[in-house]
Amino acid sequence: MSKRALIVDDSRSARVILSRMLEGYGLQVDSSESAEAALEFLRQARPDVIFMDHLMPGMDGFQAIQAIKGNPDTATIPVVMYTSQEGELYVSQARALGAVGVLPKTVKHADVSRVLYQLRLLPERREPRVLPVAAQAGAVAVQLEPMRPEPGELETAIRTAVAPLLKEHTSEMRRFILASLEAFARRINTETKPAAPPTVPVPAATAEPPPPEEEQPPVFVQPKRWPLFAAVALVALTPTLVLAWLYTQQLGTARALRADNTNLQSSIDAQQAQLTTLQQTLLSYRTATSGGIVASSSANVATEIVPYGEAPLAGSRLEHLREMLAQLRAGNFRGKVKVTTFVGDFCLTGNGIEGYSMAADDLPKQRCDLVGNPFEDSLPAAQRQSLAFANLVASLRQESGGALTVEVTHEGRRPAVPYPNTAEQLPRVTAGEWNRIAAQNNRVEFATQPAGS
Repeated sequence: MSKRALIVDDSRSARVILSRMLEGYGLQVDSSESAEAALEFLRQARPDVIFMDHLMPGMDGFQAIQAIKGNPDTATIPVVMYTSQEGELYVSQARALGAVGVLPKTVKHADVSRVLYQLRLLPERREPRVLPVAAQAGAVAVQLEPMRPEPGELETAIRTAVAPLLKEHTSEMRRFILASLEAFARRINTETKPAAPPTVPVPAATAEPPPPEEEQPPVFVQPKRWPLFAAVALVALTPTLVLAWLYTQQLGTARALRADNTNLQSSIDAQQAQLTTLQQTLLSYRTATSGGIVASSSANVATEIVPYGEAPLAGSRLEHLREMLAQLRAGNFRGKVKVTTFVGDFCLTGNGIEGYSMAADDLPKQRCDLVGNPFEDSLPAAQRQSLAFANLVASLRQESGGALTVEVTHEGRRPAVPYPNTAEQLPRVTAGEWNRIAAQNNRVEFATQPAGS
């Protein structure tokens, strides 16, 4: 009997993406657009797992979990948060309310399969060769381990592949040699067999018998043996020639495999070098001033870049705002802090079903599957800031009595660094060069505005 899953999310695209992944594992999937509709559904049916969004119109995901866990009929159903919220505080709050884990909206097949196996909703587990990496916000992540053959593995693999073929050829050659020897033996036996002596007619009785003829010694014809020797030598030499040919093919295959392995290793090294260059560029860009903040042309404006796939008002941006507010309060500043988010367009590969990822640095920009920011475009206004960010802003308003406030705006696509756009530049631009510019445009700006100005 197949397992059932319930997806609760006000985003249709998010429901479709997760539904297709779950159906790929043989689960029956139901979906609801709101928490209220999900609670009504649970009165009639009992799924094996619930994937719950956090920010929804009306009742949010945390309130829905409290209602589900407070009902004895549904309290034992495992609930997984399916949201873009992140941070240790958020994960702790979700688990405290009864959620078994958190999946990010940029979910991958490996994340879904890991959760289903942990909940024992799949019969058996067959995982590719992976290396665990640090999970963020309770999500499960994997990273492929590059295949690097150890010394001797290539030779062992070739011998294993060639051994059955050599055994089969040896058996066929043995049968061929035996059949050929038997045929040659029959032929030689036929050629060397002495002919029957001619029949001499007996003359009729006469008065005197004819004088006896002198007895001639028998003549022995020496058979020609060189064809037999030549045939045996040819038959004996044939397996050697076949084995030599197979050995030559084996050497050629081994050389081709070594060349492919060398090319693959060179490609991996080149990509690693490009990644290191990009990381160093981003690091130098971040460390232009302390804390990874890039000074702007205005004296009271600072800018911090947002890596692709991260919520703008979370992570290091949240830490920067917390430090900035502490300094302003220490200096008795009165006014507002304006936080403005901007979107950068990245060169990406992938599709809308399985998701998009950063393209390889050496890929020409014209071969990108998408130039844009689908992660940022899919975020509603409420999800651009993490739960910790919202809590910080709310507590600031209460603690300062309104003397210090935070104003958040979203300006969309207003690049600080222009993208290559001429007919001469575009054919030569690579994905790595384009994404380095996009990373500088995918940013958050912090500015202070004193009261009365």
